[in-house]
Amino acid sequence: MEQILENGRFAVTAEIGPPKHADAEKVVHHAQLLKGYVDATNITDCQTAVVRMSSIGTGVHVLGAGVEPIVQMTCRDRNRIAIQSDLLAAWSLGMRNVLCLSGDHQKFGNHPTARNVYDVDSMQLIHLVRRMRDEKLFFCGEEIKGAEPRFFVGAVANPFADPFEWRVDRLEKKIDAGAEFIQTQCIYDMERFERFMEMVRERGLDKRAHILAGVTPLKSWKAAKYLQTSVSGMIVPDSIVERLKGAEDGKAEGVNICIEQIKHIKEKIPGVHGVHIMAIAWEEVVPDIVQRAGLYPRPQA
Repeated sequence: MEQILENGRFAVTAEIGPPKHADAEKVVHHAQLLKGYVDATNITDCQTAVVRMSSIGTGVHVLGAGVEPIVQMTCRDRNRIAIQSDLLAAWSLGMRNVLCLSGDHQKFGNHPTARNVYDVDSMQLIHLVRRMRDEKLFFCGEEIKGAEPRFFVGAVANPFADPFEWRVDRLEKKIDAGAEFIQTQCIYDMERFERFMEMVRERGLDKRAHILAGVTPLKSWKAAKYLQTSVSGMIVPDSIVERLKGAEDGKAEGVNICIEQIKHIKEKIPGVHGVHIMAIAWEEVVPDIVQRAGLYPRPQA
């Protein structure tokens, strides 16, 4: 993925959610479906604070199936000792990309009384992962006397949370900390995203990091309505809800909307270097989206 982005090619990433059990069969199946259609795939780290197979462990299965993983590292569950230990292990197991996140608060998950950690925040984590790579130093400043983990370091951005004007400030801080690629929250309000990208280009941030726009195919108008009314930091225009509501086949229309969004982002919005397709529990639709959006075959690194 790093080579494709550095060579100026439009990247495509997807997402695989680890299972809530110890069987990796579906993970391998989903990775095999995505092989050849994406440049890399995110492996979420106990998303929504629900216990799942670890991101790194799942990443090993995904890599074995021939797909490049992007492991996620959240600050919620680990102190700095555990974070560094996991990073060393991840690199030794063939993981080459890491996405640094704060992590969903545990009150939203299936262990709401669990104690969070947040020993470092996401911006500190970005900086410290880069320090391990660029300076061969542990977080404490001690030298790494051996092979250092040389991750391609990513972060996330939400162009839609309020206050809107602060979104680019926060993005710039993450890039200043050392983020090399950025994956955004899923986009439905294209006009607002275009304004966000205008501010990104004004500051030259698109020249300093690779920005991948997040898209999510919707299965029904009810799913769109739920995102519109119940998910913080999400904006879903009424026009999308009504279009899905009036469609004979909601799933097919959701895929059509996603493909239109990808084409618009690629052709009409400068500074975007790729798309991140989050087909939540719907991985099998990703190859069709990639093909119909004109993004197949994928370039070779």
